Amino acid sequence: MNGDRLVRENEGRFSLDGLCDQVANPPSHCGNRFPGSGDSILPQDSGLHRWRRQIITLTFASESIPASLISERLARSIFEETHASVVLVRFEEQSDEAAAKFGGQSNPYLNGAFHMPASVDRTEAGFHTLTLGIRSDPPSPEGLASLMSQLSCHFRHVLLEVPAGERAAPWLVECLVRSDLAYLFLQANNENVAHAGRVMREVRARCRDGGAHVKPIACLAEGQPLNDLDMLVQREATPIHMFVHACPNLETAPRINPAKLFCADVRRLAREVGGRLVGLALSSGAAKGFAHIGVIQVLEENGIEVDVVAGSSMGAYVGSLWAQGNDGTELERLARELEARWALWTLIDPVFPPRQGLMRGFAVKKRLMRSLGHARFGDLPRPLRIVASNLATLERVVFSSGEVADAVHASSAVPGICVPVTLDGETYIDGGIVDPLPVDVLREMGISRVIAVDVIPSPERIRSGLAAGREPDRTHETTAHKLYRKIRPVNQRLNYFARGNIFEILMRSIYGAQIRVAEASCRLADVVLRPEICDDRWVDYRQPGKFIQLGREAAERQLAEIKTLVNRTEMNHEPNPIAEAVAAIA
Repeated sequence: MNGDRLVRENEGRFSLDGLCDQVANPPSHCGNRFPGSGDSILPQDSGLHRWRRQIITLTFASESIPASLISERLARSIFEETHASVVLVRFEEQSDEAAAKFGGQSNPYLNGAFHMPASVDRTEAGFHTLTLGIRSDPPSPEGLASLMSQLSCHFRHVLLEVPAGERAAPWLVECLVRSDLAYLFLQANNENVAHAGRVMREVRARCRDGGAHVKPIACLAEGQPLNDLDMLVQREATPIHMFVHACPNLETAPRINPAKLFCADVRRLAREVGGRLVGLALSSGAAKGFAHIGVIQVLEENGIEVDVVAGSSMGAYVGSLWAQGNDGTELERLARELEARWALWTLIDPVFPPRQGLMRGFAVKKRLMRSLGHARFGDLPRPLRIVASNLATLERVVFSSGEVADAVHASSAVPGICVPVTLDGETYIDGGIVDPLPVDVLREMGISRVIAVDVIPSPERIRSGLAAGREPDRTHETTAHKLYRKIRPVNQRLNYFARGNIFEILMRSIYGAQIRVAEASCRLADVVLRPEICDDRWVDYRQPGKFIQLGREAAERQLAEIKTLVNRTEMNHEPNPIAEAVAAIA
């Protein structure tokens, strides 16, 4: 076979003979075929030209992190999720005197010039591997650029595993700057956090996007407490993007099967790389937020996987319990506890005098902590984002670190009803004031497929409900109903929560402001579920079953649309990282 012609795939190896000559003169167009070959190197990527190629750098802040295990598992998961070509590139130190295997030349290496290897191995898992030696001189920017350019012509996803250590420091930032996406894996110690801070400062100085494409990933061992790692990273570098739980140590990694939680977290990263992450946005809406539980039940019953959940106010409450691992059945059980005769009164903790609000909100928080305890965001099996409003600046704040119950408490502090919540010197009120349906939070995270649940009734539905209530059917009216109609005027005078009184006026005013904001958020989502809720009463907590059923019906009506969204292979939204981090507080 001619040296300038590519060899067909044979026993899992792709020959790349003759490509070294093209490094100095790279092709002007990168298709899915090698130059000069009539055979596609990537037969599974028949539509590769439609996809955006990605250079993904994987860097590790400590040598004790099992880099090989994480990189291989990630490459395998990306291939399984996308069915597109993936190559994992590793760098190894290599002495200048190392014995050569081919014609007196080391095989292969990357230094001042890039030398394309003769072949690229394909693993049984479907992805390809390429190991490059690093000599005494660090790789040049030109060499790295040539490597990325050549490989991205033939592989949709190019993963660069950059080892930890001092030798990688000079060219680590170069890889990060030139990447489309980068993951910085670190452990829960001050040394790793300081390292992440140094790296991020260098990247920000060179990137126009402020390094938003570089995402810290915290690796936690089985049962390892998070402590204040999330806060340390946020202050030193940038908020932690995601967590890898049950991460084995370097010594045990080659000998054990990774834990289910570890595999699920790495797979979530792979779904992000492949543009397949599914996010669920849960709106505010007080008691109407029980409808979120019905939606969750339908998603679980149909095996629809949600990777990230974001919630505001009541959506934050339900979302936090689900992210912690409670399934839809358990969520309904917790909700139906409020059907007991005096259960609702256990949530009321009045303030005297009511200067900043009628209730403190600590009773609601205490009830939530029965399930969550002192869990932090990093302890949750499913990533969670919670929205609150900063009372001083009126800006949106997205919680992704710290204790979850604190964030939910802040997100649920309805102004005028609940006392504002102070955390770390900042005061917060209900997240529904600024962002009642946090679809944009998921989009800013890079979530490409978003399902939104909007339980805030539209003016049309409210009007319909009011019209239906003007002429009630009294044919089968009970004695209790007749008695209630007689004492209703007295109730309206004495009960501040009664229809037409101050708190209802306040809540309805808030809903009026939220409707248009929520509608704008709906336009950013791929699928919008609107339970048919006509009653806008906000204190109807004694009937969770009614709202749960309405949520189920809304999800079942659009189940086919949801399945089409999560199962499609193409990306409908390109990830577009913002210049500043979304999360701002813990």
